[in-house]
Amino acid sequence: MGGFNKNTALLLLAVIIAVWSAVGTGFNLLLFLDFRNSLDFLARSWPPDWSVLRPAVSAIAETLQIAYLGTLLALILALPLSFLAAWNTAPNGVVYNGVRSVLSFIRAVPEIVFALIFVPTVSLGAMAGVLAITLHNLGVLGKLIAELVEAAERGPQEAVAASGAPGILVATHGILPQILPNVLSHAFYRMEVSVRSVLVLGFVGAGGIGQQLFIHFRMFQYEKVFVDVLAIMALVVLIDYLGAFVRSRVI
Repeated sequence: MGGFNKNTALLLLAVIIAVWSAVGTGFNLLLFLDFRNSLDFLARSWPPDWSVLRPAVSAIAETLQIAYLGTLLALILALPLSFLAAWNTAPNGVVYNGVRSVLSFIRAVPEIVFALIFVPTVSLGAMAGVLAITLHNLGVLGKLIAELVEAAERGPQEAVAASGAPGILVATHGILPQILPNVLSHAFYRMEVSVRSVLVLGFVGAGGIGQQLFIHFRMFQYEKVFVDVLAIMALVVLIDYLGAFVRSRVI
């Protein structure tokens, strides 16, 4: 009976929070019955302005460049830091807790906040996007790789250490070969996520297709927005399929 009462209370609490959230956000399913604004948007989007297709493809390429470079730089920085953030490879507790805290802090800051900091620092454009993606991915990959380091099997490490090798060789020869496939899988997944993040970063001037979409939308050029959206959809589908293919080959 006690368990039933507890489950009922939790269900009631969930319903109360859902109602509170619906009231606070003005959630109303009846609004979907009015399609006039949606139909007006579609009408103004047709026919699409295919003259922006070439700039859209160029912006898609820039989006991929930002996501790739931001992920690659983050991976290069995260690999050494992750060994300092793992309890079994950190030189001491001070370094372990310090690096962990730094990674946790930058992981907690959304990419768009970093972009808002870097845009006025390095000006509008892709550079700000690369820096924002790099920092956030550094926090995420650093934590994920540190957990892989901590979970690595002891056998290969002990075999390398038994040969008299220093700690750095134990890490590079006893641990890294074990975790490398998962590291690459995590890195490519972060690149997929970064592609989507770059779309949002473009709204604050950090480059990519998102910036072009935002400009066209603010100027009410819906026939150009339509083409931008099609390009974004094609990019997301391509990245999803490519990511699944790579992960199936890596792991």
